[in-house]
Amino acid sequence: MSGSSFGTHFKMTTFGESHGEAVGVIIDGVTPGVELTEADIQVQMDRRKPGQSSVTTPRKEYDIIRILSGVFEGKTTGAPLAVMLNNTDMKSKDYESNRRLFRPGHADFTYVQKYGHRDHRGSGRASGRETAGRVAAGAIARKLLERRGVSIVAYTKEAGGVKCETFDETVIEKNPMRAADLNAAERMVNRVEELAAAGNSCGGVVECIIRGVKPGIGEPAFDKLDAELAKAMLSIGAVKGIEFGAGFAATTMLGSEHNDGMDANGFMTNNAGGIVGGISTGQDIVFRIAVKPTSSISLPQQTVDEDGVEHTIQTIGRHDPCICPRVVPVVEAMACMVLEDLYKRHTALHD
Repeated sequence: MSGSSFGTHFKMTTFGESHGEAVGVIIDGVTPGVELTEADIQVQMDRRKPGQSSVTTPRKEYDIIRILSGVFEGKTTGAPLAVMLNNTDMKSKDYESNRRLFRPGHADFTYVQKYGHRDHRGSGRASGRETAGRVAAGAIARKLLERRGVSIVAYTKEAGGVKCETFDETVIEKNPMRAADLNAAERMVNRVEELAAAGNSCGGVVECIIRGVKPGIGEPAFDKLDAELAKAMLSIGAVKGIEFGAGFAATTMLGSEHNDGMDANGFMTNNAGGIVGGISTGQDIVFRIAVKPTSSISLPQQTVDEDGVEHTIQTIGRHDPCICPRVVPVVEAMACMVLEDLYKRHTALHD
């Protein structure tokens, strides 16, 4: 199976399946001599791990990571850095009754069409569990970006039809939805719990704000900063769309409204979302992603089996009724990966 690697100068390859022995990542291109501990990675893993609240899956994985290589005496060596975490709370028997049925919204049908076989246990390689390796790699990229003065924060802007009406960055990690508005967060939780009780799920919108990126990062024509970020975000299984700055609202704006004018102090607006011509402007980079409703729901749905025979299916197992809160650290991790990779490419071109 190709397509498990991401990046050029800072590159990761994830491995493992949802119900396999372990998942993890191998990262190449890590700057040598940087202080790095397992705790630096664990703090981000703890944000992504399941079983944190009523709006996430009850599966209990503590996601304790181990660094297998690439660090010696507390510093990176520059060698490939491997991180692994064991799967400990699998209930594969939950999937036996539906092993030959194609679950609506899942990659079951497409995996069989491509490979002729699939791991039916919790979606195997197509599971959101694969993102654990991404978050580990992103934690390392974040550590390197902090040395460059770059910071990244994402949050749930909307879920289940409830939108944040204010933005308070300090409350994002203080509510189970990772929303930036505590009042909206409470309404989101109520809505998600209501849907979960009915056997259903919902999606939402996650916004990401990247600060401190210097002007000039991005490699036109095909490796534009926004194009690379878009690929990174759309590689996350639950993501179905992305917009930068004004985004789709730009379709109703005039050129005189959308263009970001400049004065002696710099840009006066940021409708471009901090990227023009595929290159960073030095402003905050702002984008939003559309997160689909979780595919695994317990309501009866119509499907077929591998022989094309029609069936009614009910998905059994432990699943997130809304994936937005756990997508937030994954979005940040992938953004960190893109930026560290492009910073390294920029430096290589200008040395």
